[in-house]
Amino acid sequence: MKLSLRDLDIKGKKVLMRVDFNVPLNQSGEITDDTRIRASLPSIKYVLEQGGILILMSHLGRPKGKVDPQYSLRPVAQYLSDLLEEEVLLAPDCVGTDVEKIVKTLKPGEILLLENLRFHEGEEHPEEDLGFAKKLAALGDVYVDDAFAAAHRNHASIVDVTHYFPNASAMGFLMEKEIASLSQIVLNPTHPFFAIIGGAKIGTKLGVLSALAQKIDGIFIGGGMAFTFLKAMGIEVGSSICDNSKLADARAFLQTCKEKEIKVHFPKDLVITNDEKIQIILTDDGIKQGWKGMDIGPQTVEEWTKLLNKGETIFWNGPMGVFEEPSFAHGTHRLAQNLANMSAKVIIGGGDSIAAVNQMKLEKKFTHLSSGGGASLEFIEFGHLPGIDHLTK
Repeated sequence: MKLSLRDLDIKGKKVLMRVDFNVPLNQSGEITDDTRIRASLPSIKYVLEQGGILILMSHLGRPKGKVDPQYSLRPVAQYLSDLLEEEVLLAPDCVGTDVEKIVKTLKPGEILLLENLRFHEGEEHPEEDLGFAKKLAALGDVYVDDAFAAAHRNHASIVDVTHYFPNASAMGFLMEKEIASLSQIVLNPTHPFFAIIGGAKIGTKLGVLSALAQKIDGIFIGGGMAFTFLKAMGIEVGSSICDNSKLADARAFLQTCKEKEIKVHFPKDLVITNDEKIQIILTDDGIKQGWKGMDIGPQTVEEWTKLLNKGETIFWNGPMGVFEEPSFAHGTHRLAQNLANMSAKVIIGGGDSIAAVNQMKLEKKFTHLSSGGGASLEFIEFGHLPGIDHLTK
């Protein structure tokens, strides 16, 4: 068991907390989805209530180790100020003498948000700047990691910084909740246990598919990755997204499922387009060249819903189509709506699936919504993550 924020004596102490405020911004620099910010509020409020001095650190986007104003955390500092109804100071940087001076002036109950960690190469590549983690660590008395969505990264603020807090590196409440929910529900599920896996990239999902094959009773494959499987099975996929380098891996996975008697479900029908027209076809008929699959069809949703209704535990990661475009969002949205009404424990595994659930205001209808897509998949695949491993026992 890892140390929890509750186990730390934080009164009057500087609490260096890693959060994940990597939120989407529109052209005007406004936050379009605040899920990750709200997810960290319980830990933030607890530190303030206990009389701690809070120093928050996060990344935003991919500035590639250089200062880039479009990736400044300024909008996040303002947004968090509004949510908490108290001032959140934004540091001019995340390390350096100017930051150290500000930290020295902070009083219990005050909050400082450090500027984007990824403005420094040492964050994503600790070996390039061995002193970066040490400079971050110097700002706090204790360290708290509440950034589950980044816990699969071997970054300075997640792994290396813990070396300077050997007895005081703790989980925040979000991290604790994620580990407990995923461990209990996905690693030790109540059967029948079904997984729904979608999204575009098959390469990033093969590992988790293999891990799930040790536990699941049935798997439903949709989204862009389905077309690699369909092609591997000899079905024409036209101009659909398809990773030809993974056809052998797809066949090997299907063979594993056959040997383990795990039923694999593919879309019965598909919504396809040639960029001018949209039509629905039966999957077995194949997709002609010039046409591409964009969503699962209505028959698929109906058939899958009947089967999923028999489940006790359901894990869903990845949309069923190009849900950002309204014409191809029906499959993902209808499936989400149906899952929301099921009696099973339903866990949504981060990323675009959560974006779809939030769009429909269904977030309160599910057992657990993981804040990290990649992190939740890697946790299911390996059973641990770098960001958890390095915290104090």
